[in-house]
Amino acid sequence: MGTPDFAVGSLKALIENNIEVVGVFTQPDKPQGRKMVLTPPPVKVLAEENNIPVFQPKTLRDGQALSILSTLDYDIIIVVAYGKFLPVEILNSAKYGAINVHGSLLPKYRGASPIQWSIVCGEKKTGVTTMFMDEGMDTGDMLLTKETEITAEDTAETLSERLAEMGADLLIETVKKIEDGSITRTKQDNERATYAPIITKEMGKIDFTKSAEEINCLIRGLISWPTAHFYLENSRVKVFSSAVTKGENKAPGTVLSSNGKLIVQCGNNTAIEFLLIQPEGKGKMTASAFLNGRKIEEGSNLCG
Repeated sequence: MGTPDFAVGSLKALIENNIEVVGVFTQPDKPQGRKMVLTPPPVKVLAEENNIPVFQPKTLRDGQALSILSTLDYDIIIVVAYGKFLPVEILNSAKYGAINVHGSLLPKYRGASPIQWSIVCGEKKTGVTTMFMDEGMDTGDMLLTKETEITAEDTAETLSERLAEMGADLLIETVKKIEDGSITRTKQDNERATYAPIITKEMGKIDFTKSAEEINCLIRGLISWPTAHFYLENSRVKVFSSAVTKGENKAPGTVLSSNGKLIVQCGNNTAIEFLLIQPEGKGKMTASAFLNGRKIEEGSNLCG
């Protein structure tokens, strides 16, 4: 059970390791792009390429999914970024239960967006955890974990790709240990738990009263959606790359430089240089190229 690119590596690893997948559950096809073309989830594409039956119920709570499962001969349910809660009757339907590949070091960053939120929050390390699923939000017993550093260059995209590969490897190790009976369960420390909320478009709005480091983390963490942004004369400008630099004794949001570089004052006497941006209605461009065609007065204030 999985949906986005993050789940593709795990399904591919199961196939390559000759672990029989008797069915794939994924989210319904959704319209994408400006032309709203109905597009299948990445997991569905891989499953169909390998002649694996695909099921796309809108809900798991009306009995339809359980009815489908009753026609399949399965021992375990594997969930990777599926995007739906599993009712208890489904969790308990498999001989070995249901296991999940989660993109954080539990119990930190339970919830919907652990990869993005770990960057936004300025974490220096993260990882993947496999766990047995229960009725809670990522509260089940942990099985295996693997760590990785979050570099200063990492974005949500690069980190997601790395964790997807790590998660796929950890999944195979977990399944084999469950099969041979050597797996160990570890209870989560609920007092150390933190949550990664569902990302919303409003979260991308840059608050220049925050430090440049915090803003840089926001920019890296919200690529490629919803993308951090500021406003220039009521027009939204998305930011895809930035650098932290030294600030001045100016109000947050003040444009410190607009001559070839776009540097803006932030909180805590810091400043941020916007490197790669996308003005509303246009493609991505360097801030330098943008300034060649758009004059911004130094000393003016940007609305975050």
